[in-house]
Amino acid sequence: MELIRNFSIIAHVDHGKSTLADRLLEYTKTVSSRELKEQMLDTLDIERERGITIKLQAVRMLYHALDGKEYTLHLIDTPGHVDFSYEVSRALAACEGALLLVDATQGIQAQTVANFWKAVEQELIIIPVINKIDLPSAQPERVITQIEEILGLSSQDVILASAKEGIGIKEILEAIVNRIPPPKGNQDAPLKALIFDSFYDAYRGAVAFIRVMDGSLRPGTRIRLFSTGKEFEVTEVGAQMPKLSKLSSLSAGDVGYICASIKDVRDIRVGDTITDAKNPTLSAIPGFRPAKPMVFAGVYPSEGYTFEELRDAIEKFAINDASIQFETETSPAIGLGYRMGFLGLLHMEIVQERLEREFNISIITTAPSVVYRVNLKRGQTIEIKNPSELPENWGEIDSILEPFVFLTVITPSEYLGATMGLLQEKRGIQKKFSYLDKFTTLLEYEAPLSEIIMDFHDKIKGLSKGFATYDYEFLEFRKEDLVRLNIFINNEPIDALSFIVHREKAYRRARQLVEKLKDVIPRQLFEVKVQAGIGSKIIASERIPPLRANVTAKCYGGDITRKKKLLEKQKEGKKRLKQFGRVELPQEAFLSVLKVD
Repeated sequence: MELIRNFSIIAHVDHGKSTLADRLLEYTKTVSSRELKEQMLDTLDIERERGITIKLQAVRMLYHALDGKEYTLHLIDTPGHVDFSYEVSRALAACEGALLLVDATQGIQAQTVANFWKAVEQELIIIPVINKIDLPSAQPERVITQIEEILGLSSQDVILASAKEGIGIKEILEAIVNRIPPPKGNQDAPLKALIFDSFYDAYRGAVAFIRVMDGSLRPGTRIRLFSTGKEFEVTEVGAQMPKLSKLSSLSAGDVGYICASIKDVRDIRVGDTITDAKNPTLSAIPGFRPAKPMVFAGVYPSEGYTFEELRDAIEKFAINDASIQFETETSPAIGLGYRMGFLGLLHMEIVQERLEREFNISIITTAPSVVYRVNLKRGQTIEIKNPSELPENWGEIDSILEPFVFLTVITPSEYLGATMGLLQEKRGIQKKFSYLDKFTTLLEYEAPLSEIIMDFHDKIKGLSKGFATYDYEFLEFRKEDLVRLNIFINNEPIDALSFIVHREKAYRRARQLVEKLKDVIPRQLFEVKVQAGIGSKIIASERIPPLRANVTAKCYGGDITRKKKLLEKQKEGKKRLKQFGRVELPQEAFLSVLKVD
């Protein structure tokens, strides 16, 4: 165990984590130069296309240090985007140290700070590394000052590097060996291992990535899962190098994978403890908090696909992504589907794209909404994931609470005014304002999550020319003046189109929605009224005129009264149609309103 080092790389998105991981694999000769390709640990097509890491990866390397010893290094590569911060917390639970990577041109960003504090909470040794020092716009001295002032780390500990050019890689490896402590644990104690990730393999079944805390396990070991009490026999153990490679055993301090012919994907729970069935440990590893979905949306199979195909795809996908939640729901407009919970909008987009690619199914996603808490007058509190679940009788409701987040925004000072204007428009409450240096400003706000998930990302990137970055974490539920906006077509309420909105913004949202519906609902033989209202009070209305056969069009003189009688008859008929005729809304009408723009 003295020769094992477990570490992670944490950073803001696009600061060079995957490139640094490539250089470490190359320098330790884990991968030959012939096999090496860019973003070696980003195995998903979507990761390579977008240039972002989505799934954490655990890889084993052997390093001959300057002290003459050979060390086993376990690197756990983590994502940087705010939506995947859950993956970062899982990776850190399996490590003793972390490389904190900062871009020499951009300096400290919102997620650098967030991930730094996650590592501090886990009591990890942190090695600060300034990357991209080879770029002409690099300002390492400025970034060193930021690291000292914002994070409180010593400038003596900072390593200057360029992952792309291979500068500073040897110094980083020596720092890992000398500064990060070896793992603690007892090889003779009963087996205790933490599951920190998993995936589904068609041949092996469910494969679990584990960090062994105490004891050891090998093929043939009978294991028990703490949360369910189920027992399995281990068929294969090994590590990623970076391909899955079999080993004879895994012992205390090791990071690797196990297969145990586990058929049901739901048996492997990330954060669960594995122990020996014959000689079990008495206590489980304190599991990290399960991910709490922040954004909910309806997911339905599109035409040509069945609900069963969607169900199979989602159940298999759930093993690779422990953070999604799903339950069946029915929409009168679209049919049978799932209400799914996601960590954020990018997460939702990635899940949709991966479901379509990996399981060859086409899906429809409705507009996202957040979870609301409703206090009823009879003393009950209920959670609302879908606006249509809100009690019909408004008199039953005492108050509605919406989720607020703590929002950190780092922006160049020249875009400060526009950024603060946007935050005010999004109902943000300013808590802190400070300068990181003369060019960069840090803003801390409390804001409603529903405002952040709509179009905040696009707007803040647009007004800051892409330079502003932000990070948020859930704060609490707060009582706000919220109302449900109902949509009526010819006085008939359409549940699938209702949504919850702040009273101040209700009129504007209602206006936008009825105008959009007017454009997408096809004209009928009778007049169609499209209205939006709060309770029974209508606040926005549009009229779709009827299709009309103009019976007086061909009158070229002579007696017109007979034609006018026909016109009156036509009007009478349309009145009758209006009484009995129902507007059949096409699926496109729902989707154009429900779909995320």
